[in-house]
Amino acid sequence: MKIALVEYGAGNLPSVERALARLGADSFRAPTPEALADADAIILPGVGHFGALMRQLGERGMIEPLRERITRGVPFLGICLGLQALFCASDEAPDDRGLGIYPGRVSALPATAKLPHMGWNTLERPVPSRLLEGVPDDAYFYFANSFAALPGATGLADAEAALCDHGGRFVAVVENGTICGTQFHPEKSGQAGARLLENFLRLAQTYAGQSGRSHGAAQ
Repeated sequence: MKIALVEYGAGNLPSVERALARLGADSFRAPTPEALADADAIILPGVGHFGALMRQLGERGMIEPLRERITRGVPFLGICLGLQALFCASDEAPDDRGLGIYPGRVSALPATAKLPHMGWNTLERPVPSRLLEGVPDDAYFYFANSFAALPGATGLADAEAALCDHGGRFVAVVENGTICGTQFHPEKSGQAGARLLENFLRLAQTYAGQSGRSHGAAQ
C-alpha cells in the first residue's frame, strides 16, 4: 500500500514521513496531480496559513484532483491545516476557497484565549471513531492552531468525531467514511498519535483490499 504525502512546502512533512516509517508504512511525496494517481491513500500535512496553502495547491494544479479523489473514496487524512482545507473557507483568508468537502468555514479561536493554542490537550468524543480506536479517553494530543472549525461546520454531526476546548469548543477530529482529519498533529503526539496513524493505515488498507488495489496498482 502506498501513501501519498501532498508536497507543497509544508514544514511538518518530514516529521509525518518519519512517523509513518516507524509504523512500517510506504509513503512518497506527491508534488503533482499525476503523483496522486498512484496512491492508495492521501495525507495532506499542514502548517502555516490557509491562504498560502490553497494558493500553493492551486499553482500546482492539485485542487481538483484532490477533491476528485477524496469524493471518490480514496482514504484521506488532513493534518492541522490539512483538516481546515476540507472546508469551504476560512476566516484566516476570506478570499481563498478551500476544497469544499464540508460546507462550513474555519473560524478564529476566541480572542479571550491564549493564542496560538500551542501545546497538549485532551479530546471530547461525542461519537465512536475508528481513528481513535484503542486510544485512551484521557490521552493528550499536540495542538498548534489559532483557527479551527466550530461544531456543526461539517453539516454532519456524526462526522465530528472529537472536539477540543480552548476558549470554546472546536472540532478536533473529522471522520466521515474515508474522509478523515485531525486539528492536532498526530506525528508529534507520542503513542496516542502513533495509534491514530496506525488506525488510519488500517482503514486505508481495508479500502485497498475492497477495491482490489494494492501497492499503487493501476486503477
